[in-house]
Order: sequence, then C-alpha cells, then structure tokens
Amino acid sequence: MKLHFDTDTGIGTAARMGLIVLEADETLEPEFTLLNQRQDISIYHNRIKMATQITPQTLAAMEAELPLAAGMFPDCGMDVIGYGCTSAATVIGPARVKSAIQKTQSQAKVTEPLSALIAACNTLGLKKIGFLTPYVPAVSKLMIQRLEEAGISITGFASFEESDDRVVARISPNAILNGIKAVAAAGPCDGVIAACTNLRVVQIAKQAEAEIAMPVLSSNLALAWHMMHLVGIDPKAPEFGTLMAGSSRGAHPYTV
Repeated sequence: MKLHFDTDTGIGTAARMGLIVLEADETLEPEFTLLNQRQDISIYHNRIKMATQITPQTLAAMEAELPLAAGMFPDCGMDVIGYGCTSAATVIGPARVKSAIQKTQSQAKVTEPLSALIAACNTLGLKKIGFLTPYVPAVSKLMIQRLEEAGISITGFASFEESDDRVVARISPNAILNGIKAVAAAGPCDGVIAACTNLRVVQIAKQAEAEIAMPVLSSNLALAWHMMHLVGIDPKAPEFGTLMAGSSRGAHPYTV
C-alpha cells in the first residue's frame, strides 16, 4: 500500500545554521548544544581535515578544504555558516574564509571566531582586553596583531603554548579559569578573551565574570552569538554570561 503524504518547511524554521568543525575538536559541538536553547534553530555539523599540530602552515592549508566541507551541508537553504577555527581564521583571513565557503554556499552568511570576537567586543564596548590562548607564539602573535588592527588593545596576555589540538581539549576548566584571572590581573582591562574553539569556557564563563567583575568572551560564545545575530536572533541565555544575555544586558547596539 502506497501512503499519501504532505510536506512542510522542515525543522529550523527560525534559522538553519552550519558549523564547520575541526577534525580534532571535541568542544565546539557540545558547547553549541548548550548555547542553542531554541527548538526552531537547526544546527548541522561537518568536519574538516586538519593536522594535529597547530602551526601557521597547517592552519593555512585548510583554506583549500573549506569549499568541500561547506558543500556537504544538506540542501535545505543554510542561513549562516560558521567556520570553527579561531587560529585558522586569523591566518587565512576572514575575507578569504568567506570567499572559500561561499564557493559552495553562495546564499549563506559566513562568520568565524575572529570576526565574531571583534563584533562582540564592539557590541559590549570593550577596548582593553586580557587575552588568553592555548597557541604557540607565532599564532598568538598574529591574533594579537589582528585584534589590535581592529582597535582592541591587549593589556594582558598568556598562553598555554600547546601545539597539539588533542591536548588543548583536555585543558581543565579550572586551569582556564586561572588563566582568565591571570590575564585580567596583568593590566587594566575591561574584558577578557579566551580564544580557541577547543577550550572549555562556556560553562565557567559566568563564574569567571563574577570573579573578575568584567565580561568574558570565548571563541565559541562569540561564534554562537554572532551566528544568531546574523540571522536576527537575540540569544537571551544569561546563564552563559554577559554576551549571551541578549538585549536585556543593556549593551551597545550591535556592531558587525
């Protein structure tokens, strides 16, 4: 017996989002699951190949893989695609990341953690930042340069200096919290950034903010917020800190 059926618009009626996740990343997907509290947002994940050792050369090599990774999302009309690598976005450059992804997803808005962090700092009015990374010096130096080019001063800096992304995923939240407090105390600042999609920051962000009395941003918090903002969604999730509290936080108007 052949059954008759009707169709609807599918899931993701508010937004369909795509995440390009690094092969070795263990943190981005679980943290996005926590941050997406709406049933009408659908999030699809594709992995992208990456060498386990993080160097400027291995990061740059991912540019050639981006069109393939973006092209493997379902043909359901992706609204926004986020490339989940802060360091590679820094090395490749946001414009080239966007161009590579839109080769196969021309209709989608595109962001990555570097652009998202800068937009978040602009939104919250943060100009002086304590900056924490897990990166080797060459990558951290370039990221500091990109932030300073965007008008953000780095007043305190520290790094775990770990080149193996598998190890970065094992850095404990307590160690990250201590790192956040250390860079906040290193110089006068109005916020802290903990950069890297593999650092587990989301569940300690509000605690960290309470201990240092200023906003704490991470790659995943900023990326989730920016992807939502680009499709007109206000997150309203204050349990994850100032940025995700939504319009009720009384922050500056969105600046992208």
